Amino acid sequence: MVLDVTHTTHYRYSQPAWDSFNELWLQPTDDHRQTRLAFELDIAPKVTVRTHRDRFDNLIHHFHLPHDHTELVITARSTVVTYETPAPLAVSARTLPELRHRFFEFLAPTARVPLNENWHRVFGALPLDPEGDLVGYVSAMTSYLHGRFTYAPDATDVNTPLADFAQHASGVCQDFAHAMLALCRSSGIPARYVSGYIHSKPRGDERLIGAEASHAWVEAFLPGSGWVGFDPTNGCLVSPAHVKIGHGRDYDDLPPVRGLRRGGGDSSLSVTVQVRHALSRPAPPSSDA
Repeated sequence: MVLDVTHTTHYRYSQPAWDSFNELWLQPTDDHRQTRLAFELDIAPKVTVRTHRDRFDNLIHHFHLPHDHTELVITARSTVVTYETPAPLAVSARTLPELRHRFFEFLAPTARVPLNENWHRVFGALPLDPEGDLVGYVSAMTSYLHGRFTYAPDATDVNTPLADFAQHASGVCQDFAHAMLALCRSSGIPARYVSGYIHSKPRGDERLIGAEASHAWVEAFLPGSGWVGFDPTNGCLVSPAHVKIGHGRDYDDLPPVRGLRRGGGDSSLSVTVQVRHALSRPAPPSSDA
C-alpha cells in the first residue's frame, strides 16, 4: 500500500514568543514492513533544522527559533510503502524467562506505565497461562482491550494517568497502548510503545479508528517472530494501513512535537493529520500548449 501522510501542527500565541526550542518525531522509519519514499518538513517562520538519533534509533528533527513570532506552523509530508507481513508463529510462554535480561528496558516500569498495580485485576483481564501460547495471549489481550474500552477523543488528555483510563473506560489510542504495555510487561512479555499513523480504510463493514490524529500501538517481542505490532484501539494485528514513526518505552520517549519557549502568553494548538492512498492524489492540471 502506498500512503501519503500530511501532519500539520499549528501554535498560536497571544503575545510574541522567542527562544523556541523544538524536537520533532515526525519522519516515518524504514524497516521490514515499510519503505519511506519521501519526507518533507516545512516550518514557518523559516528556520534551520538539524537531525539526530535518540537511544532507540528514532530520527529526531530539532530547531531553535530565536526571534519574536506569534505563530509556529510545522508541516510534515511523507510518502510510504507498507507491506503485508507473515502472521507470528506460535510460541510457548515458557520462553519468557530467557528474555528478561535482553529486553529489560521494555519490561521495566515507567512514569506512564507503572507496575505497582495488579493491572490484570484493574482491567479485568485474564493472566497469562505459564504453559500457554504467547501469540494467542497477546492477540486475546488486543481484542479484549478493544472491546472493554471506548475510543473517545475528548475523554482523556496527554497527562491522564493509566488508572484513570481504567476507571473511566474510555480514552484515545495512547491510553489503549499504555494499558496493553502494562498487561504485557506485568506478564513478562517485552513490549514497546509505537507512534505512527493509520489509514482508515474499510475493514469489512468497519473502519479503522484513529486516523484523524497521530496513532499509537504496541510491539511485543515474540521468540521466533521478533517484534510484532498489535493495535488494541482497533483490536487487530498491525497491517499495511499502519505507518510507523518510531518506538520507545512509552509516549514520553517520542511525542510528535516537544518544545520549550520564552514568552508567548496564552497559546492554542491545532493538529490535523491526513492519511490517504497516494494514487488518490489529484492529477496536475492538463495543458493545451
